Amino acid sequence: MGLNYVWDLVIKTEQKGLARKGLYFTPAKVYSPYMELSLPDLNASLVDREIEVNADYRFTDIFDGMFDLDYEECAELRVALFDIMMHFLADVDLSQGMNLREYYIRFILRDIEDGLFGDEVKHGLTLFTQGEREVIAANLLRLYETGEAVYLLKDTMRKLFKRSTIYVNCEEKDELVFYVGQKRTEAVEARIELVRRLFLPVRFVTEIYWEYHFGLLDVEETMQIDRIALY
Repeated sequence: MGLNYVWDLVIKTEQKGLARKGLYFTPAKVYSPYMELSLPDLNASLVDREIEVNADYRFTDIFDGMFDLDYEECAELRVALFDIMMHFLADVDLSQGMNLREYYIRFILRDIEDGLFGDEVKHGLTLFTQGEREVIAANLLRLYETGEAVYLLKDTMRKLFKRSTIYVNCEEKDELVFYVGQKRTEAVEARIELVRRLFLPVRFVTEIYWEYHFGLLDVEETMQIDRIALY
């Protein structure tokens, strides 16, 4: 599906883990009166960082006369103002589609990015895509509301690491056993550390199993030779 609107472009950009401030909007010189974005490929799903916009499609009242062909003064200033205004209008577009809960999620992400959760969490968040960051922030919001730390730790892990499972062992000690289902790398280890730092209750200790699951009786897939870990 192609890109049609400025807000659509901004969402796609952030889903790729890129910053919207890197986009540069310019008034289109040649465009269709029936489309907002002027793209070489009408079915494009990705575009260059410089975007040509048909300002008359939705924003005639705002930009009326600013780019009249007979007006040649202050061309660079007008183009710079156009870029600033389009970023502002894109923010308005996105905000109109947000409910109060989504605002809270954005506030949490902004606080993390501003270092209010500490530099290690701030750095750790950069290891996740925009969609994954929103999962983390949404569950942090639920944590503040409910206090269900263990449940939300398990839910966050399941959403970020599709093959993962967390087992609770409270017979002899408060222990959480993580099965990640991936090879151990520095990047994966850092991602899990961020989740633990945000959601792990203080009283729990953890044990992590990576690529190979420990054996569970009567669970055949965990009892395969050369693919089993000891617990």
